[in-house]
Amino acid sequence: MAALTLAELHRQAKQLERAHRQGDPAALARVAPFRPDPAKPLKDAGAQLVIAREHGFPAWAQLRTYVERVELGGEVLEHPFHLDMEYYEGRAEGLLASAQDGTPTAVAAFEGARQELTIEGARAVVAGRHGYGSWAALRRAVTGLADSGEPFARAFRALEAGELDEVRALVERFPELARARGTNGNTLLNMARDPAAVTLLLEAGADVAQGNAHGWTPLHQAAYSDAGALAQVLLDAGAPTDVSARGAGGTPLVVALFWGHRRVAELLSAASLYPDNLRVAAGLGRVDLIEALVAEDGTVSEAAGALRSFYRPHGGFPAWQPSDDRQEILDEALAWAARSDRADAIAALVARGAQVDADVYRGTPLAWAAALGRVGAIERLVALGADPDARSSFGGPDHGRDVVALHLAAGHGALPAITALLDAGADPTLRDGEHGGTPAEWAEHAGQTEAAALLRSR
Repeated sequence: MAALTLAELHRQAKQLERAHRQGDPAALARVAPFRPDPAKPLKDAGAQLVIAREHGFPAWAQLRTYVERVELGGEVLEHPFHLDMEYYEGRAEGLLASAQDGTPTAVAAFEGARQELTIEGARAVVAGRHGYGSWAALRRAVTGLADSGEPFARAFRALEAGELDEVRALVERFPELARARGTNGNTLLNMARDPAAVTLLLEAGADVAQGNAHGWTPLHQAAYSDAGALAQVLLDAGAPTDVSARGAGGTPLVVALFWGHRRVAELLSAASLYPDNLRVAAGLGRVDLIEALVAEDGTVSEAAGALRSFYRPHGGFPAWQPSDDRQEILDEALAWAARSDRADAIAALVARGAQVDADVYRGTPLAWAAALGRVGAIERLVALGADPDARSSFGGPDHGRDVVALHLAAGHGALPAITALLDAGADPTLRDGEHGGTPAEWAEHAGQTEAAALLRSR
């Protein structure tokens, strides 16, 4: 089915008006929910109102505006779906940060819209992507979004609520929804979390390979969310495993390994081991690949450091540029082994010169192991000389300055990791450099009462 057009809607209204005038029972039944007296003569405006209401819009004007926006915006149009304007402000800030970092797609967005690299320019780009001529126009649209009848926003809310019958009804009435883009270029398939919803959307014509503004596909999202069942459905539907997002080498496998999602990473690696560089080998615990990529004397092959432009899964992490420095490649891989609890890979990398306390990008190996509760990695790193009280950065720029591993384990309520660190001699009284909190205070702030009690008891 093709997307709605104004000509088709006018035809439907005329057809309804004619049938109603002739006393057609079906026409009378269609009119009845929207008029006190369904038999009263139906004029053009009345027929148009019935058509609009049948499509979920409060009035013909809103339906007409929607259809005109879709026709004018085409396939690149983005539909608003969040009701909070702060969400769009965040998208503008993220777009500006990416452009200032030199991300090609973000730079191209400013150039295409002929906007300066300022927050005002970013707002103009975001508004234009949604089919609005100004930030103020986007604000007005978002303010009235809940009652507007916009089908993409309705479908998103139905997805969030698990109302699959409503999703099905919407994509049947508005077939363009299957491939329509929301803010940041995300499709409904990008945002679906339920395998049944994914299957429904695929059957409706959604593109399993369609990425958002950052190249992020539904399979990237499944990897990010550690959703193995969802990833399997997407793989069975032909989802590509070699597509990069947020930089070269940012495949779904790499996104899974960034967070130490072992289960989904192993599923994805069975489908495709790409890219087969050192950090992937380390995250998967593939000692055989580590030995092939790094000689016993620490000489790093070209393939070991290839395709490492991806370094963050979203804009909440600071900017960084990976280099081809031998030590950086080894040390980064060690952190990737630690976050996936690959003790043997940790040993192989340290034997080849990786530094146990190096903080290559937002976290030492011990910091990552502590945050993710990787006890085996903690014990192996400490045995190989890692300092339990080593200072580290971690996560976003405003909450991870001069932390120790205990802060991170405490904030995540990782009781076995806390115990392992304390047994290794970690000091529970140390304060972080950003907020001046102890590990116990971090646990309390995060609502981790058991972790706080354990730390205070020691």
